[in-house]
Amino acid sequence: MDGAHLHEETHVSFGDAEQAAIRHQLERMLANPLFKYSKRYPNLLRYVVEKTLDGHTADLKERSLGVAVFGREPDYDTNVDPVVRATAGEIRKRIAQYYHEPGHATEVRIDLSPRSYIPEFEIPSPVPPAPVAILQTAPPSASQPAFRWRGLAAGAAIGLLVAAIVWLTPWARQSDLERFWKPVLDSSNTVLLCIGQREFLGSSPEPGQIVHGDLPSAPITPITLFQLYYLGSQNLSLPDVSTIGRLTGLLQTKGKSFHIRGQLSTDFAELRDGPVLLVGAFDNDWTLRLTGPMRFTFERDHDTFWIRDRQNPSRRDRVVDYRTPYLSLGDDYALISRTLDPTTARMVVVVGGLTGYGTIAAGEFLTDPTYLESLAKRAPRGWERKNMQLILATKVIHGTSGPPRILDAYFW
Repeated sequence: MDGAHLHEETHVSFGDAEQAAIRHQLERMLANPLFKYSKRYPNLLRYVVEKTLDGHTADLKERSLGVAVFGREPDYDTNVDPVVRATAGEIRKRIAQYYHEPGHATEVRIDLSPRSYIPEFEIPSPVPPAPVAILQTAPPSASQPAFRWRGLAAGAAIGLLVAAIVWLTPWARQSDLERFWKPVLDSSNTVLLCIGQREFLGSSPEPGQIVHGDLPSAPITPITLFQLYYLGSQNLSLPDVSTIGRLTGLLQTKGKSFHIRGQLSTDFAELRDGPVLLVGAFDNDWTLRLTGPMRFTFERDHDTFWIRDRQNPSRRDRVVDYRTPYLSLGDDYALISRTLDPTTARMVVVVGGLTGYGTIAAGEFLTDPTYLESLAKRAPRGWERKNMQLILATKVIHGTSGPPRILDAYFW
């Protein structure tokens, strides 16, 4: 977008018209569903925008924001309570998602740069008015026909050019995120989100379960509500649920219908009804089955979990030992697959980590335009039309996953 790019390093004082335009844009953004249903995101974004417009950017530090916006004590520990960092990170993602929605590309842009709480503003340059065709009302003289027909031809050419620009604009503005999701979004069928589940009560020897004999397929006595919800398949992984939330948010913003099923209640016929998003790895049998024939697969040997590369089967550096204390885990890995599955003849997207941290990182990767742009830079031409598998890594610090990064990618 051409225009004035205003940020903290230039220390620009904003004119009344610019301030009015920025404040109008701020309210427009905060009224969007990406922000309107939250208290934290609008409060922080409005505060830093107003402070910047007033010229008080020195106040926009993490501790100061924690005190002023979130009511923390002046001496609170920002490492123990990273509320400002976490909220700002989510705001950045929602801003990126907002400007990738149709109709927002020409608006005033408000950004929150990484590692800074000082917003940046981009004011579009004035757009010159479109040429207006002047109709000639007087009858042309004998000396005018050549000029008249030249004018009509020029007008027709301009009209065709404008029509072509309008027709091509949606394609020109398509983001890498939209290109990745295009095979899913373009389907006329409802998307199935299949989430991983624990094995049902009586089918696996999990802590607290009563196992009858040799693990019968069905329990002898009726399942009680307590057993169903506390020992049974209704228990879901919080990272899987968090990832489902990200994916459903993306589908909703794109106007795509979907329904959610647990993997234990999903049959093969449902996988053939439309595009499928499989969330979870070792807790989702459909993930293990459909990725089994691929180059990158999930593997397990007792307490050791890793992502296997069929082209280098001896490699085991993308691995997690489940005997590790969870607060001591330093790295996790995730696998993303987007393939036209030969068995179901449907587009299948797999999102799963060796632990929940990897699953969260993979969900973040697939819903953040910045990460999909990084994928496009290293991908071959026409990548959006190819099957692909990605291996991601994420640093885990005290039980919190960090940003995802691409370790390996395979396209075919």
